[in-house]
Amino acid sequence: MTGENSFAALLRDRLEIQIDRIEPLEGGMIGTVARVHGTDGTCVVAKTGPTPLETEAFMLGHLADESDLPVPSVEYADRELLVLEDLPGTTDHGHGVARDAARHLGALHDVTGRAHGFPRDTVTGPVHQPNPWTDSWRSFFRKRRLEHAAQLALEEPSPIEESSETGALPPSLYERLRTIATDTDVLLEEPPAPSLIHGDVWRTNVLSEDGRVTGFLDPASYYADPEIELAYVDWTDTFGEAFFQTYESLRGIREGFFETRRYVYRLYPLLVHVHLFGEDYLAELERTCAKLGY
Repeated sequence: MTGENSFAALLRDRLEIQIDRIEPLEGGMIGTVARVHGTDGTCVVAKTGPTPLETEAFMLGHLADESDLPVPSVEYADRELLVLEDLPGTTDHGHGVARDAARHLGALHDVTGRAHGFPRDTVTGPVHQPNPWTDSWRSFFRKRRLEHAAQLALEEPSPIEESSETGALPPSLYERLRTIATDTDVLLEEPPAPSLIHGDVWRTNVLSEDGRVTGFLDPASYYADPEIELAYVDWTDTFGEAFFQTYESLRGIREGFFETRRYVYRLYPLLVHVHLFGEDYLAELERTCAKLGY
């Protein structure tokens, strides 16, 4: 459902809420996000969209149960509608927020799992993320992230934009990515332990106030090499040098991350964006492959 009238009707149907006003929020690139003010003075954030929203609720619950990461509490969830606690803050982040985010994510990455994966498959945006428990991180990343996303970008049309019957990834670039996937045993390292990650840390998924993070939103969580989280923060340019300096002082950053591995991990979100948004991300994907020597 889209549009204020249908959005309000869905809220009234599911929650029997008496709505005073609906305030659109940033972050609704895929679906609709709004702050909903009730006539009784209550205020919540509600989301609709193509993503199965009970999956997001499960990830938020897992993060809340297993870590101290500040995330909104889930007030209601089904496939079409997610209602969350309204956390204070904005998406404008300075150096103090960057350092605080590094402390929060460092603590999150100290939470470890029995293997790489997650108790269930999840999503990043509307894109399916398979998460079978896998002992080897390099195998997990190769099969469940890089090869999976490349196949989607090659074969499947975008789930959110009008496109042809196949994906936007050219076969020649797909073959280059297959070669990189074959070489992940050389390009990547096995981490000391599988770490719990948020999975989608970028500017609009972080709220802050008075130099502190008040909430991490819209997770795409699983247990992984925490470097893949750092690589995503780096790719989105969400936080600058202050973030990485603070994180390194707390947990360390292994040699070779900035030189090579951040570019290997960058391939996954680039492929997801090619799948969702088409050709706009192909040039950057090609440059990243070339930077790795492929």
